[in-house]
Amino acid sequence: MKSPIRILIVENQTLTRVGIKTILNEHSDIEIIGEARTGAQGLELFRTLKPDVTILSLRLPDSCAIDVLEDYYNVNKRAKILILAEHAGDSEISRSLKKGVSGYVCKDISESELIKAIRAVGAGGKYIPADIAGILSENFGQEELTPAEQKILQMIVGGNSNKEIAFDLNVSENTVKTHVKNVFEKLGVSDRTSAATLAIKRGLVRIDV
Repeated sequence: MKSPIRILIVENQTLTRVGIKTILNEHSDIEIIGEARTGAQGLELFRTLKPDVTILSLRLPDSCAIDVLEDYYNVNKRAKILILAEHAGDSEISRSLKKGVSGYVCKDISESELIKAIRAVGAGGKYIPADIAGILSENFGQEELTPAEQKILQMIVGGNSNKEIAFDLNVSENTVKTHVKNVFEKLGVSDRTSAATLAIKRGLVRIDV
């Protein structure tokens, strides 16, 4: 008989974690071997338990999954990681896939699709739901923001004026205006409110809650 897929769940929201466990416990080919509420706990359990698949929440109290993926791959370069996100921001999906994750799903995923994702990843494949693949295709080919533009967009979302941005970054206000103009052009918007709204929707900036 084939061994069950051994799962580590790294998720801080109790209801979400319990829900995942309830779903997975109904399937004999899947075994939950550990659970963690923080990134640090998750990485430690990953080292000791050596799971087949790690379900890793995108947002944790002490970390963002994208920032700690290298830590997991340093432990096991063949790690199979399934990112669990609140919503699908195409920038975050792209960045996590570039770093090697095996799949990316949202918390509103159906029970059947979650099982499908785990089995696909456990078998060594990749899993991106159709709706998320659609989001990626919609924005495929769009010009990426430079690091400076990314920083300025983050500050725009934070409500900073051009003058405040220039002061914080120690550059001229004209330089900031040029960057803002480029950001608007790349995002296809004409004002700061639209830029901020789109940035949040697409996961181009990080919102700490």
